[in-house]
Amino acid sequence: MHDAPEHVSTLELEQGLAEVIASPPDDGRLTAIFVRPATNQRRELRVAQLTPEHGIDGDRWASDSYYRLEGGESDPRCQVSLMNSRYLRQIAGSEDALCLAGDNLIVDLDLSEANLPAGSQLKVGEQVVLEISDIGHSGCTKFESRFGKEVRTFTNNQRGKSLHLRGRYAQIITGGTINVGDSVCKLGAS
Repeated sequence: MHDAPEHVSTLELEQGLAEVIASPPDDGRLTAIFVRPATNQRRELRVAQLTPEHGIDGDRWASDSYYRLEGGESDPRCQVSLMNSRYLRQIAGSEDALCLAGDNLIVDLDLSEANLPAGSQLKVGEQVVLEISDIGHSGCTKFESRFGKEVRTFTNNQRGKSLHLRGRYAQIITGGTINVGDSVCKLGAS
């Protein structure tokens, strides 16, 4: 796995927040794709196949999800994790460290609660439809060890949670192929 970046301060996060808030609300872009083949492993992809049954091809979600249904199978509400590219770039410091967050789809899109309440749907590329989950996504101890205590605190404060700076979980409604550079559009947006 890659080395942790130099940690940014709360002041630097505050100064960069305006850029994050300026993310497009309806029509964004997929800027990176990552899969997690095994614990603490990351692989960057240019193209990925997504299915409602198995998640993202090459990702461990189907066999090793933190969230489980009563029968023991992986909870489909967390098949895919998305994170705002503008925020991730601020905390990662370099393109090489983007994978450390562990999120699958890095998007230039407003992921805030106000813009994308649970149940909202996104179209990625020409085929894939995702539904934003009601499962919360917060910075954990691994997130803190990779990006620093100030980043974790800032990400998990009330404003950070409402903006979903840590990202969002989503379920795959319609599968298909996605490519870095694809559009990410909020369905039903006027």
